[in-house]
Amino acid sequence: MAEETIVVVPTANPAALGLVAFGLTTVLLSLVNAGVLPAAGGDVVIPLALVFGGLMQIFAGAFEFRLGNTFGMTAFLSYGAFWWWHAFMLLLAHSHLIDISQAGPTIGVGVLLWGVLTFYLWIASFRLSKIVFLIFLTLWVTFGLLGFGFINGSDALVHAGGWLGVVCGSLAMYGSFAIVTNATFGRAVVPVGETPFLRG
Repeated sequence: MAEETIVVVPTANPAALGLVAFGLTTVLLSLVNAGVLPAAGGDVVIPLALVFGGLMQIFAGAFEFRLGNTFGMTAFLSYGAFWWWHAFMLLLAHSHLIDISQAGPTIGVGVLLWGVLTFYLWIASFRLSKIVFLIFLTLWVTFGLLGFGFINGSDALVHAGGWLGVVCGSLAMYGSFAIVTNATFGRAVVPVGETPFLRG
């Protein structure tokens, strides 16, 4: 009886899509929060948040589930839902179905809760690459600055959160660039760094 040949087909890494979807959308909104782009430009983020920041991360999270990656599944599905939350909140407000004109503190607490989620994911990232560690470090601090900024009506804190958000989003885009480039070249061309924490 002839031996069967089993061919293992490499699986694409969905983190490349999830990171760039998160990073690109985050940079655009963060430029608005930082005051670089006009506040009215925040509406431009809505369709991007729905179709790229939201939907593509949800796809990435579903693919991470298929790969058995609990961290990637939780992160991408959660932040995909975050972008849909952001977009639908603005859409419902613009359609006068909800009133968020006095909801700054509540929105701020909601953003802080996203920071709590991000903080525990950051702790889990201690066993991952340095780029992932840095993405989640800058993200939970960003959520903290924005959350307290919205609660206190502080433009300075919101602007600071915006600038740190630009850093966070840029790191995520770099992470995606590294994954795509290294996969294409078949070797480590773009470094992502090894995190020494909790090894062994």
